Amino acid sequence: MMSSPPRWWGGPLDAEQLARTAVHRVRDAAAELVAARGLRTEVATTDALIAASFAAIDHLRIDGRSPQPWGELSGFVEARDGWVRLHANYPHHAAVLRTVLGVEDRPGLEREISRRDAAEVEDRVSAAGGIAVAVRTPEQWREHPHAIATAQDSWSQVQDRGERPMPGSGARPGGQPPNGPATLAGVRVLDLTRVIAGPTCTQVLACLGADVLRIDPPHRPELLDQHLSTGMGKRSAVADLRRQEIAEQLRALAAGADVILDGYRPGALARHGLGLEELEQLAPQAVIASLSAWGEHGPWGERAGFDSIVQAATGIAVRCGEEGRPGALAVQALDHSTGHLLAAHILEALALGRAVTVRASLLGAARTLLDLPTPTGEVIEPGVARVQVRAGACRIEAVPPPLLLDGRTLERDVGPDGAARAQWMA
Repeated sequence: MMSSPPRWWGGPLDAEQLARTAVHRVRDAAAELVAARGLRTEVATTDALIAASFAAIDHLRIDGRSPQPWGELSGFVEARDGWVRLHANYPHHAAVLRTVLGVEDRPGLEREISRRDAAEVEDRVSAAGGIAVAVRTPEQWREHPHAIATAQDSWSQVQDRGERPMPGSGARPGGQPPNGPATLAGVRVLDLTRVIAGPTCTQVLACLGADVLRIDPPHRPELLDQHLSTGMGKRSAVADLRRQEIAEQLRALAAGADVILDGYRPGALARHGLGLEELEQLAPQAVIASLSAWGEHGPWGERAGFDSIVQAATGIAVRCGEEGRPGALAVQALDHSTGHLLAAHILEALALGRAVTVRASLLGAARTLLDLPTPTGEVIEPGVARVQVRAGACRIEAVPPPLLLDGRTLERDVGPDGAARAQWMA
């Protein structure tokens, strides 16, 4: 009888299987693309690389310093009738909590929420543009209107829009990696994503040799530690889409892209002429990928969300809890697995020479995880696969994407945050 595969994180849910499934699909898709481009390169992965990459932010070291990924107001807070989960790592989300709830610090937040029902906190904070969710059991979530509306949605959906040119070997400069063949040489990737899932996807593409240009708004910069943990191989620029001429420039960039990723709240970029339908018209031969927390339809279809928030809403936090207090997965498995799934779809489309639109959601990852059988494998310590790379003027220890090309890790320097020009490499 075959033994169950080993586990790295433990807990009641098989996050390891979710991780392996997503990364193995990336490995296979990269191998397909290597073959399609006539390259003789072996693509592989290991459990140690997978485990470390899903905990990339925890393993990051900046001048020996470990990051502090959670904001003061983030986390679980007990309400009058249950629990809520808050996400306030970004200053604008923390500001909403302080304004809506009339608090200044963590003790004040806990006192105020203890007087309110969880659903009230969820509704008021969400209506004001903040991030809060009532903690639900899996059974309670299944009865929620949004769960009902999205019950038949798969983790990802792919719409084929027709043929596209096969990436030409060296057709355009693509930032050839120093440690292996440029699998994605000449491929231009416009990265309109934030946080973990989308940047994880585009880091894989960058480390395979694509020219990845990430765009962030100047008034809401990415958290530095987050940028460093998912920024290998990318160029980073800022663009204020509130200015019409800048939005026009970005639409021109999109028209010249081979791959475009949108990781913002559904509909958020449409007001700048960069919604999915507009992108399909601007770049008819591009591979276009859209990432959302909750899917793109249903009552919460336009709501923002994060891995930890989706865990809390769908019952994962209850399954991971102890003694009446909710808990969480050991890693942001919904984010990382969805990011790798998107990368696999993109690589598959490039290998087949197809222009596709891919949609994926963290909710789909949560549903997939909850449907997996109860894990039985032994928990082991897989080790940490850190590499040293340059980030601006300093060197950092970071975890590379979980792929090997001819036995070598995909390690590239991290470009300075916001220092690049918003244009393609000549």
